[in-house]
Amino acid sequence: MTKKERVIAAIEGREPDKIPSGFSLHFPKEIAFGDAAVDAHIRFFEESDTDILKIMNENLVPYMGEIHHGSDYQMVREMSLDDSFMQDQLLLVKKILTRCDRSAFTLGTLHGITASAIHPLEKMDPNYTYDGVRNTLCRLLREDKDTVLSGMERIANVMCDLAKEYIRLGVDGIYYAALGGETRFFTDEEFEQYIKPFDLKIMKSIKDAGGYCFLHICKDGLNMNRYRDYGIYTDVVNWGVYEAPFSLEEGRKLFPGKTIMGGLPNRHGVLADGPKEAVRQEVHKVISEFGRTGFILGADCTLATEQNMELLKAAVDAARE
Repeated sequence: MTKKERVIAAIEGREPDKIPSGFSLHFPKEIAFGDAAVDAHIRFFEESDTDILKIMNENLVPYMGEIHHGSDYQMVREMSLDDSFMQDQLLLVKKILTRCDRSAFTLGTLHGITASAIHPLEKMDPNYTYDGVRNTLCRLLREDKDTVLSGMERIANVMCDLAKEYIRLGVDGIYYAALGGETRFFTDEEFEQYIKPFDLKIMKSIKDAGGYCFLHICKDGLNMNRYRDYGIYTDVVNWGVYEAPFSLEEGRKLFPGKTIMGGLPNRHGVLADGPKEAVRQEVHKVISEFGRTGFILGADCTLATEQNMELLKAAVDAARE
């Protein structure tokens, strides 16, 4: 099987000839954009030899003005694929697709509604914290729900356009990075009302465009049950098994019939500490416990930028044994 055939077999619930794998990391800021990012992606793909080639996306919804109150969110204007941040991302995808191994499975990264809705807020303060900016979004929604939701709808619309264009350009699927499941921010009722409808709208656009949808559920302290209904538009699910925490087996029960990607922690454990033989043993253990169908080896989330590539390659090779 080619790498792409291997991944599709896993998605379709067939046993592949070898267990496929998919890993990614954020590149240092100086090589995260433009041609330097193209080179960085190709180098990572070749050194890691993963079956899934995930194209990162650092071209985010931009700062549009100071947003201190819910009513200020009206500054989040209508956007289109003609906007510079979209054009930069699409050019990156085009250039990578012309140089990468097209017999592999390609993914374009799309930031979910929660992440995309806070990106304009991050630019207001270079010293922002993860929790601080997310608490700000919660506060804005509670102050002026209608104005903020209107702005979020404009964001969701352009993300739907991005999903369609990704598929038109030739990527096989889209890695949809969902946030908002942390119980310390939104209540279950708020998530159901404010986040879930936009997530499902964008994910539906991925499927309608003919792409595979990889749902990534990020961060710790999650109520994973908030995502129970997401399976309708999901082909593969990945989350922080060690971070949530929520085991692979629990995930298989929550998303019946869906392929699971993961199994390894991303910033500690064997991928961080090695040695290679420990990596090999852990990968074999994960596969033995989960089984060889409906599974793609991966990590909880992005790897450390300084990831030891020899250890990563050892994991990829071990999955193919």
